[in-house]
Amino acid sequence: MSSDLSHVRPWRHIERRKSRQIMVGNVPVGGDAPITVQSMTNTPTSDAAATLEQIRQLEEAGADIVRVSCPDEASTTAFRTIARESRVPLVADIHFHYKRGIEAAQAGAACLRINPGNIGSADRVRDVIQAARDHGCSMRIGVNAGSLEKELLEKYGEPCPEAMVESALNHARILQDHDFHEFKISVKASDPFLTVAAYQQLAEAIDCPLHLGVTEAGPLRSGTIKSAIGMGNMLWAGIGDTIRVSLAADPVEEIKVGFDILKSLGLRHRGVNIIACPSCARQGFNVIETVGILEERLAHVTTPMSLSIIGCVVNGPGEALYTDVGFTGGGAGSGMVYVNGRMAHKQHNDGMIDHIVNLVEAKAAELDAARASAGAAPALEPAE
Repeated sequence: MSSDLSHVRPWRHIERRKSRQIMVGNVPVGGDAPITVQSMTNTPTSDAAATLEQIRQLEEAGADIVRVSCPDEASTTAFRTIARESRVPLVADIHFHYKRGIEAAQAGAACLRINPGNIGSADRVRDVIQAARDHGCSMRIGVNAGSLEKELLEKYGEPCPEAMVESALNHARILQDHDFHEFKISVKASDPFLTVAAYQQLAEAIDCPLHLGVTEAGPLRSGTIKSAIGMGNMLWAGIGDTIRVSLAADPVEEIKVGFDILKSLGLRHRGVNIIACPSCARQGFNVIETVGILEERLAHVTTPMSLSIIGCVVNGPGEALYTDVGFTGGGAGSGMVYVNGRMAHKQHNDGMIDHIVNLVEAKAAELDAARASAGAAPALEPAE
């Protein structure tokens, strides 16, 4: 039920931009690799224990890559321990001081993120390139509208797509001139219009992987909406190889939102996709409360699958036809359970949540076993 249907429904198909592939540690980015989801720690990096605990929380939420800021020497010293113990590859975030990039590469960073508007002279950038080459790091050129080079602001008068793309290409050229091609680029702004326009131009100008994000998007709700609009537009157009949702919220929320954006577009599948009605006077049970509880209790299920929770029979049976497990509210305090799109049995509203959780867990185990016996790839694969 959760398989991709673009082969029979061409209007669901997204043609991804063809980019070359790089590696961030053991994670491929670009080419035909799944679009990866990442976040960033906000603990003091010098506190290795606290930073590792947050990285583990992000890992459990599904993060493929985690970025860690390295603003000072104490941070890059702790980064060695953090990189050694992390199970996901780490990107060292470097601003202002190029020596931190060199130290982070030596300490085990899988990727170095530099902001070309802040890091300094071309000579310093070259030194960071050499450190990345020596230690097997990839790099990300991170252009932000808020920190463009002075000369570009003077040339264009304000942050604009042309200025951001020119900054990105200028610094890509430095890497290319040194025969370094293991890099990706981001051109982020807090304005989704500016962000989308910059990425559209960049996608036409270079074939490297693109790291998507609407930077400084804001609080959880409004930032999620802004990110979904901006990144959703680009992903729908086939642009983007790795994403970071920038929220003023717990970093774990960034991973959840990132996966939800990708799941909505059929680009990545992880966990239970809950299809639920907004509820109305026809509901046969409290839909909103039920969905909230189920979302929490099913958070541990990583198997890609679908669950419909519909309050009444107007749309419930139709939605259940296309989900792995479904429940539709009825009369007399009971509803109908659907499995594999077919009517299975009635279930009283009392005990409904436990029953649905058990069905979903059993279905997840069945799907995992079928995938394993078929020798299929892991669950976190892009839609075919």
